[in-house]
Amino acid sequence: MDTEFDSVIRGGTVFDGSGGEPFVGDVGIRNGKIAAVGQITGRGAEEIDATGRIVTPGFVDIHTHYDGQITWEHTLSPSSQHGITTAVMGNCGVGFAPCKPEHRELLVRVMEGVEDIPEVVMTAGIPWTWESFPDYLNVLDTREADMDFAAQVPHAAARVNVMGQRGADREPPTQGELAQMTRIVAEGVRAGGIGVSTSRSIGHKTTAGQPAPTTASEEDELIALARGLKEAGTGVFQLISGAHEGSKEPVAEMAMLQRLIEASGRPLSFTMQQTNHKPHACIEIMEQLSLATARGVPIKAQVFPRPVGILFGLELSFHPFKFNPSYKAIANLPLPERVERMRKPDVRARILAEKPEHTNSIFLYFASQAEDLYPLGEIPDYEPIPDSTIGEQAKRLGISARELAYDRLLEQDGHATLFFAASNYVTGSLEPVREMLEHPDTLIGLGDGGAHYGMISDASYPTHLLAYWTRDRTQGTKLGLPWAINALSRRNAVAVGMIDRGLIAPGMKADINVIDYDRIQLRAPRVNKDLPAGGSRLFQGADGYELTMVSGVVTYRCGVHTGALPGKLVRSNGPAFAEEVH
Repeated sequence: MDTEFDSVIRGGTVFDGSGGEPFVGDVGIRNGKIAAVGQITGRGAEEIDATGRIVTPGFVDIHTHYDGQITWEHTLSPSSQHGITTAVMGNCGVGFAPCKPEHRELLVRVMEGVEDIPEVVMTAGIPWTWESFPDYLNVLDTREADMDFAAQVPHAAARVNVMGQRGADREPPTQGELAQMTRIVAEGVRAGGIGVSTSRSIGHKTTAGQPAPTTASEEDELIALARGLKEAGTGVFQLISGAHEGSKEPVAEMAMLQRLIEASGRPLSFTMQQTNHKPHACIEIMEQLSLATARGVPIKAQVFPRPVGILFGLELSFHPFKFNPSYKAIANLPLPERVERMRKPDVRARILAEKPEHTNSIFLYFASQAEDLYPLGEIPDYEPIPDSTIGEQAKRLGISARELAYDRLLEQDGHATLFFAASNYVTGSLEPVREMLEHPDTLIGLGDGGAHYGMISDASYPTHLLAYWTRDRTQGTKLGLPWAINALSRRNAVAVGMIDRGLIAPGMKADINVIDYDRIQLRAPRVNKDLPAGGSRLFQGADGYELTMVSGVVTYRCGVHTGALPGKLVRSNGPAFAEEVH
């Protein structure tokens, strides 16, 4: 029998990504694009039965850090296991291009501290076959992956490329050096980078505790980056703001961001969280955001749909005893032997009596946490009741929070995980997060896939959004499923200029998920030792993804990679950005 389509997805409930109501219908795919939607009589070479399932566009993650991982492996895990079919990397101002040979070690140290990627993994994995940002894109053009990927020009790399050690030491640039940074951004975006990124967060430091190269940059330097976008005539500006953490005043910060937009003529997005340091800052920021967009300013805030959390465990980067001298003496032992030692009463007493020692104040802050830790559970609970903290449980048991945290870490033979809600959970409720999510000028992001291998497992947020926010939540208002799918797909795609995806409509790129909505569920994070040089990383799987397709090619069936690698580099000067797709 002759076939009209490469494949037809039949009888699913189609959420097309527009935010509109779903409908039952078929999706026909030909030559990597959606060719027909509705009641399709023509046959496909492959017929996919989606009866009783939902059919969505592939999800677009605008905030990842796969800059290194894409150079040494072909699966952008864990994002690809959660319905994501396009990832934007190069966020937070960190990355690996441009880079002169003498600056490689420096950029690795920055990435290790800011994004928790072990130095040994990067040293073993990154091939360093480039110097300029266009060279880096050319290398990426040779890579195949299980999803599409796009890159931004990172400010820290550009700064160090121009200024050397002075750039790493956060010294002010000369006018000539500012001009060189403008040139690097313009050159990188013209070559296909989709924008430029930077960070103003005081929390971004090297492992040794030195602030990241960009954190002290004055406005004139950020304007120089913006001018690079202006010269290129395209691209977006991504920025980690300090306003939410109290290091910058919201009104002044928002005014500065608008001046960057004026200088670039391009859209800008920035991070917004609710933090313990300044819990009401997000309200002020949202007010300023509304005022700006009412005047037509193209500015958005990136928000995260659950607590931005740090996972603590004996296999992970942090726990309350990580930097205590007696623990450090046994830290390199195999886990079973370490657990055996820690269970001895004299070792336990010594470790509990000590205080952590480290040069990085952020690390010491994390190590001081015990009272506010939560057991995560086999089915992770990201909106736990405050009464379930280690501190509250310890009170009921008549022991200290540190004692209970110590004992809990030894459970499951040392594989137990505790969860610290570092932000977005100040009130012990996700209602403030819901307000941020539903603000008309916010985008869902900050999953950080490809980074924080030993402390964060946030790339799983699409599954959490679908399973918890739209179906399982009982402690507050739920979110609508059409809204959630739009936020995960079309809204993010358009925000970064990728107008060819995120929508199930004829002519659009055939990036598609088929999901068993009743069964979709997150699993508990686990540690996999599958990185270069034997490095380990957190992996959080999911149930319910029956099929994921990139450019019409099935990449995952029931969560298992098919071996197909249709993903490729998306350039800002390519067809995805050329004109509206009809």
